[in-house]
Amino acid sequence: MAVATHAVAPAPGPRPDPDLVDAPPPLRRLVPLSLQHLLVAYAGMATMPLLVGTALQLPEDRIRLLISANLLVSGLATLLQSLGVKWLGARLPLVMGSTFTAITPAVLIGKEHGLAAVFGATMVSGLVTVAVAPWFGRWLHLFPPLVTGTVIAVIGFSLVPSAAGLVTGGHGAGGGRGLALAALTVLLVVVVERCAPPALARFSVLVAMAAGTVIAVPLGLFDGSGVADAGAVTAPDPTAFGAPVFVVPAIAAMLVVQLVNMVESVGDTLAVGQIVGRGDDAPTVVRALRADGVATVLSGALASFPVVTFGQSVGLVSVTRVRSRHVVALSGALMVVLAFVPVLGAAVAAVPGPVLGGVSLVMFGMVGAVGLRILAGADLTDSRNLLTAALAFGLGMIPVGAPDFYAPLPSYARTVLDSGIAVTGIVAFSLNLLFHHTSRRRKEPTP
Repeated sequence: MAVATHAVAPAPGPRPDPDLVDAPPPLRRLVPLSLQHLLVAYAGMATMPLLVGTALQLPEDRIRLLISANLLVSGLATLLQSLGVKWLGARLPLVMGSTFTAITPAVLIGKEHGLAAVFGATMVSGLVTVAVAPWFGRWLHLFPPLVTGTVIAVIGFSLVPSAAGLVTGGHGAGGGRGLALAALTVLLVVVVERCAPPALARFSVLVAMAAGTVIAVPLGLFDGSGVADAGAVTAPDPTAFGAPVFVVPAIAAMLVVQLVNMVESVGDTLAVGQIVGRGDDAPTVVRALRADGVATVLSGALASFPVVTFGQSVGLVSVTRVRSRHVVALSGALMVVLAFVPVLGAAVAAVPGPVLGGVSLVMFGMVGAVGLRILAGADLTDSRNLLTAALAFGLGMIPVGAPDFYAPLPSYARTVLDSGIAVTGIVAFSLNLLFHHTSRRRKEPTP
C-alpha cells in the first residue's frame, strides 16, 4: 500500500547534516556514548516491571524475571529501530523501552486475569500497530508542528515529576544531601557543556553521572550491595508466567494504551528526525511504527510489556549532538547483555537516585524544549492555533499536577485521561482537525 510522503514543516534553524546518522564514531567514542544512552534509559526500563510486579505482590525472583525480559525486549527493539531491516525500523538514533502508560492497565488486568492476559493483550496490540501503521503515514499531514510540538513538550514536562521522584524516593535519597547531590549533578552537566572541549562536552551526561556517583560515596548515598548479591549469569524465562492468554476486556484496554504509544512514537520520531536532519517524513514514521508493533508482539511473547520510543533519547541526542544511529544500536546490544548478566545490571542500577534524577531532569527538560522549538514552527499569531496549544497544554498537565482529578470516573476512562500525553495528543489533534481541516460557511458581514 502506498503511503503519503508529507514531511512535517522543519523547525527554525539550519538543517543538520543527515549523513552523520549513518556514520559510526571511532570505537573509543562509540562505547562511552552508547553507555551514556544506556545509563539514562535504564531506570525507566527497570521501573516499569518493578512497579507492576510490586503492585501484583509477585515474589522477588519473578520481578527480576520481568526486569530481565524487559531489558531483552528493549535491547532487541532498539537494535531493530536504529539499524532497520527492509520495511521495519526508522534507522534513527531511537532508544526503545516499556511504556509507563501501560502500568495501570497492566496492574488491573493482572489482578483480574493474571499476567498471562497482559502478555496476550500486548501481542494483539502489537499486531494492530503493524496493521494500522500505513494509515498513520497517510495522516501525517494532520500532525503539523502545532500538534507534534505540543505533544513532545508535554511528554518532556510531564516526566519531570518522575525525575524528582528519583531524587527524593530512589535508592540513595538522603534528604538535603540527596537534593544537594542532584543539584551538583545538574551543575556538572552545565559546566562540562560550557567549559569542556567539544569532544568532551558530548559526554557531559556520562561525566556528570560518574562524578556524581563518586561524590555520593563519602556522602553515604551509594549502595553497592546489590552488585554483590546479583547472580553472574541468568536467562529470561517467558514460560514462568504461563503461555499468553487472550481476554477481550484486557485486549481492549491495551489497545487504548497502544494508541497513546503510537501518538508518542510519531512525535518522538519526528522530533529526532528534525534534530538529525532526516526521517521526519511519512515513510520513516510508518517504518518506526511497524518496528514498534513487531517489538510489542515479541515483548508479549517474552513476558514483557508494550514498548515505545524513549523520550530520553530525544533529549540526549539534542544535548550531545551525537546523531549516529550506531551509538544507539550498541546501547541496544548492551541491554541484551544486561538481560543475561544480572551483575552488570545491578552495577548500572547502583547509580544513586539523586544522580539519576539530576540527569533525568536535564533530559526531560530538553525533550520539553525540543517540543517548544518544534511548536515555534506553527503560526501562533493565529488565535485558533494559540487556543489549540493552550487547551492541549492545560488539559494535558492536569494528570501531572492533580493525579486524582479523574478518580471518580470509570477505570476505562481513566486509562486515557490519566495520561497527560494521551489527553494532549487527542486535544491538539482534534482541535487542529476542527480548525484547519473541516469546511464551514461564514456569513459575510453586510456593509
